[in-house]
Amino acid sequence: MAFDPVLVGLLGAAFLAGGIDAIVGGGGMIQLPALFAALPDAPPATLLGTSKLAGLAGTASATWRYARSVRIPWRALLPLLMIALVGSLAGAFTVTHVSADAFRPLVPIMLTATLLYTLLQRDLGTQHAPRDLDRRSTLTGAALIAAISFYDGFFGPGTGSFLMLLFIRHYGYDFLNAAAAARVLNAATNVAALAWFGSRGHLLWPTGLAMAGANVVGAQFGARLALARGAGFVRTAFVIIVAALILKTGWATFAPLR
Repeated sequence: MAFDPVLVGLLGAAFLAGGIDAIVGGGGMIQLPALFAALPDAPPATLLGTSKLAGLAGTASATWRYARSVRIPWRALLPLLMIALVGSLAGAFTVTHVSADAFRPLVPIMLTATLLYTLLQRDLGTQHAPRDLDRRSTLTGAALIAAISFYDGFFGPGTGSFLMLLFIRHYGYDFLNAAAAARVLNAATNVAALAWFGSRGHLLWPTGLAMAGANVVGAQFGARLALARGAGFVRTAFVIIVAALILKTGWATFAPLR
């Protein structure tokens, strides 16, 4: 088999994305731009679908790894899973009819708000104390998950980080348990989006499957590292990676305007 530097680059991006996703989310900001750069002639929806295939494999793998060491509240997450599926499906349907370009300037802004809130709340995510939510808080959480899931189906990068902050701030999880719960919902959003893109032929199967394998290897490495180091490590990684993603997405969005 001839050496293919483009595929090697995509596999490297998928491995790195899987590791980052398993710890704090945001791997799509590495994997998706790599696909756009490597395959500039492919339709955007096809690249999104291919990225979802690789991302689903890694996220499902990380979820399995977390479930072996962290108690995941499946009963509480089940209704949220349904909301995530519907929201992501709606987003995937929308992006096949409307350009996602309008979202690009918002990503660094949303990530900056996420980072600042985390830094200002020093005790945020240090204690795992799940809250008993009243009706209003339950509906608020459901609405936020629907919005994040729609965003994931429509565009996607940063979804895991946004879900983690939601589980920490709204549901009272620590960083490690939030990482596990976010992976569960992120897997659901990937399933829904992938089903839509796949049904419309927006998938590069050979490339996607190869990247899926690399993403799984990276996800296993990332999940093992998070479990071994605990919530404090995940918080530190969250701050560092989100800061790096802000710089990356901010440069990609605003540099061309200069």
